Amino acid sequence: MKRGAFLLLGMAAAVAFAAPALAQSTPPQPDNTASTHSAGWPGLGSGSTPQEVQQSLEQGPELNRNLSAREMLAQRRRLDAALRGLASERAGLADVYVISIALDSDPVFAREAREVGKVLERRYNAPDRTLVLAGPDGEDDGLPHGSISALLIALASVAEKMDTSEDVLVLYSTSHGLPQGLAYHYNDDGYGILSPTLMRDTLAELGIEKRLLLISACYSGIFVPALASDNTAIITASAENRTSFGCQPDNDWTFFGDALINRAMRKPHALLMAHREATLSIADWESRMRLPASLPQARIGNAAMSWLSAIEANIPQMATAPVGKPAMGE
Repeated sequence: MKRGAFLLLGMAAAVAFAAPALAQSTPPQPDNTASTHSAGWPGLGSGSTPQEVQQSLEQGPELNRNLSAREMLAQRRRLDAALRGLASERAGLADVYVISIALDSDPVFAREAREVGKVLERRYNAPDRTLVLAGPDGEDDGLPHGSISALLIALASVAEKMDTSEDVLVLYSTSHGLPQGLAYHYNDDGYGILSPTLMRDTLAELGIEKRLLLISACYSGIFVPALASDNTAIITASAENRTSFGCQPDNDWTFFGDALINRAMRKPHALLMAHREATLSIADWESRMRLPASLPQARIGNAAMSWLSAIEANIPQMATAPVGKPAMGE
């Protein structure tokens, strides 16, 4: 299934000037029930010209509706507790802080974000410096949910705990994507666009320069030119004008997540080697299914090569086995 393709039609309301779609509110769901989408997107952009609408979308709009006060409080308490649990940096050591976030409530993203957190926590020795933001996956709903605002709060909190001169942020985001950015879509109640501009400006505001950014979404290559720097390593699931695959709700992994995280980064490979392995796997899967190439992207700055070597010097030398259903049936 093409990631993001169905969203382009629904998101026309956000890019153009259509009025918000009307939908019945979603009834409360029991814990652990995976959420679904049934309504179209409301209008998120504002302005009297297409250029003004585009500029408003670059600011990262987020809309939440039909939320109960108790659920809002519960989510805030979960997030606060998770952030309090993160350890502070250790002077003289290059600590790694991991954030893994699912921005869409389709359960494939929640499953992926959970397991990504485990893999990256082990790889970068960050057992008390890892935060996972994800909704219900059909079995568990005990984490703070992923949203644009939750991510910004988490980044700000991590920045306070880090020594940004020596510590590293590893951020993995999984969701549907749009030409304007990453789609935040929770059930029929939460909508938004995490734009490259918002991500760039947030990291700059917080002084987080050493960062490894792994972005799984259609069109995610649009983040490369906005976020690339001498101190940045960024890998995306697709080029800026390509879709990526594997996002069916009942999957455990997207193509990108399965190839890069579930397989390549479980091994004692350097990041570039893992990226090459994942790219070859994805190309093979797409070819076998006669899908258009997603063309994953990677750009690593010269300074980033130095700190990557440092944080990967002690990655576990024993690989762990992939888990879950393969994104590509084998």
